[in-house]
Amino acid sequence: METEAGPRSLLFQWHLTERCNLRCAHCYQAEPPTPELGYDDQLAVLDQLRDLVRGWQPGRLRSLQLTFTGGEPLLCGDLLRLLTAVRADPWPWTISLLTNGTLLDAAFCRELARLRPAFVQVSLDGLEPTHDAARGPGSFAAAVTGLRRLRAAGVPSMVSFTAHRGNWREFPGVAALAVRLGAQRVWADRLIPAGRGAQMTDALLSPAETLSFVELVAATRRRWSRRWWRRTDVAAHRALQFLAPGGGPIYRCHAGDSLLTLLPNGELLPCRRLPMVVGNVLRTPLAELYGHPLLAGLRDQARLPADCAACGHRAACGGGLRCLAYAVTGDPHAADPGCPLA
Repeated sequence: METEAGPRSLLFQWHLTERCNLRCAHCYQAEPPTPELGYDDQLAVLDQLRDLVRGWQPGRLRSLQLTFTGGEPLLCGDLLRLLTAVRADPWPWTISLLTNGTLLDAAFCRELARLRPAFVQVSLDGLEPTHDAARGPGSFAAAVTGLRRLRAAGVPSMVSFTAHRGNWREFPGVAALAVRLGAQRVWADRLIPAGRGAQMTDALLSPAETLSFVELVAATRRRWSRRWWRRTDVAAHRALQFLAPGGGPIYRCHAGDSLLTLLPNGELLPCRRLPMVVGNVLRTPLAELYGHPLLAGLRDQARLPADCAACGHRAACGGGLRCLAYAVTGDPHAADPGCPLA
């Protein structure tokens, strides 16, 4: 197997379970939930992750982040046990948690604070009526309470927003709420019609709406950056957001390169929103799977969508969201369907 130089950073997003207490309309998961790895297999995955990184060019990797999510990760009985094992390991990885926020009680937040996560991300997909319409009655209030409990425990928090035709104009309101709740960051990305959310193709932003949305994100970022007391970063570093004045540097999809995703049953994906199975770590070592042709193709900087041939941003952008291209066209190497320049 050819040795990989390896990326300069690695985000390993680990879905511990597909069980969840909510049934969100835009969820990337399909049902029923897949089986879950036991604790011993989870520790073996950590060993495989170490082996993967050891095979890369020495000294190249600068950061290694383990992000635990679900489903709803708080439904995993071994969650704190696994986080404690990771924190006790001498490897210099950071940990973070993605949750819907509704199960964050004060006791759990205090335990989490002891483990010093980089952040806990909570999803808010609009103001209360819009959020509850997508995630269930009472879910907005419970998520906001969870964010308040994180702040009280001293745990850094992040708010995420999934933009679609029915909610994108509410992003400034969500950002303002995130500021009031003391979140360290609020960021947004566009809906991907996959899993349960495959039924929401009509809710996808059109190219014109996508442009308006990235302009709105950039304007919201400018608004809050002028507040000297601001402690919340409104992030604009996502696909196509360079199209807006002040939208920030060009972002390129990192799926299969510095982003890898592990499903509860051990299957490896380039990204949770790009559901193309590379293999299973129970049968094939992670270090071997990283060299899979699918991942190698996604890492190929020269492989650009034909529809982007005349675009001056093509090399840096790489064609926008690979997951959205796959969901809409079946080809992860097609142009981003939301791009107004394609």
